[in-house]
Amino acid sequence: MPWSNQGGGPWGSGGGGKGPWGSGQQPSGPTPPDLEEFLRRSQDKLRTVLPGGSLGGKGLALIVLAAIAIWLFSGFFRVEPDELGVVLRFGAAVREVKPGLNYHLPYPIETALTPKALRVNKIDVGMRVVEDLRRGTTIRDVPEESLMLTGDENIVDVDFSVLWKIKPEAKGVENYLFNIQQPEGTVKAVAESAMREVIGRSTLQPILTGARQNIETAVHELMQRVLDDYGAGVQITQVQLQKVDPPSQVIDAFRDVQAARADSERAQNEAQSYANKVVPEARGKAAQITQSAEAYREQTVAEAKGATSRFLQVYDEYKKAPDVTRQRMYLETMERLFGGTDKIIVDQGGGVVPYLPLDQLTRKPQTPPQTGGSR
Repeated sequence: MPWSNQGGGPWGSGGGGKGPWGSGQQPSGPTPPDLEEFLRRSQDKLRTVLPGGSLGGKGLALIVLAAIAIWLFSGFFRVEPDELGVVLRFGAAVREVKPGLNYHLPYPIETALTPKALRVNKIDVGMRVVEDLRRGTTIRDVPEESLMLTGDENIVDVDFSVLWKIKPEAKGVENYLFNIQQPEGTVKAVAESAMREVIGRSTLQPILTGARQNIETAVHELMQRVLDDYGAGVQITQVQLQKVDPPSQVIDAFRDVQAARADSERAQNEAQSYANKVVPEARGKAAQITQSAEAYREQTVAEAKGATSRFLQVYDEYKKAPDVTRQRMYLETMERLFGGTDKIIVDQGGGVVPYLPLDQLTRKPQTPPQTGGSR
């Protein structure tokens, strides 16, 4: 033991002393070696390792050369396939290096940073992917991020993902390293802000139906413009809408409203279809009636004009020979009246004169049909 066995302890005998820092009797026995003794022993051990047992000029030179070699060798560094290297000289970026084995001047002259510049990163907004050994992968909703207000003052629950990476162009990695402190937090804040702005300019119905592609494009462009203004060196590759629904508290009522709107649209479409069928038929019938009336009018007018012309012609002939025309008109009238009737002529003396139907003489006699066969 390093302490003396006399006195029953390291700080004196019998407990009369008050300790190593208090007053009273100081500990007896040998004291621990001081710093000079430690250095002296280290030098003795070094002499036993070196050839000749002493630090001569040659040994000192070997030590210095070995230290310089180790210092120079520390400048080698490796850049992984999904990384890009940026070499800093006294804290200022001087060049970018590609993946592979590279070299920079040893510390503290130059240092190297190797961010994951070629890897596509993903940030989820409004949801979190939770890995569970029993249940597998589950998605947990984050309402404080996903609930947004539309332009028509409705609340919508939007979950989306943003894919981004460091810009591969010149100065992109430097801007990413030195212009923003928390890249992922910055990208997430910009994504949430851009989505809220785009949703705030839109109404609820297009958001839930057919405007997903337009929303993704608008958020993508707005995020890229804001990050470029920041000089963040970040490139947005894609914005993906995962879920767009009304809040869970009103989703049943919203579905009822959507069903009612669908029924209303269906009824309107059916009515429009019926109107498209009935109206052309009615227009066709109206056109047919109009054309028939036009034809009847033309026929009637033409007949009236013909009758008028005939009457005028008869009148002109009547003026030339009234007696003859009168007799002719009388005969023609009688012929028209009695032409289709059986006639009996009665003379003025009251006797009945038999009338010979000359028209019957010209008719052929009808033979009665034969009944039964001849034997």
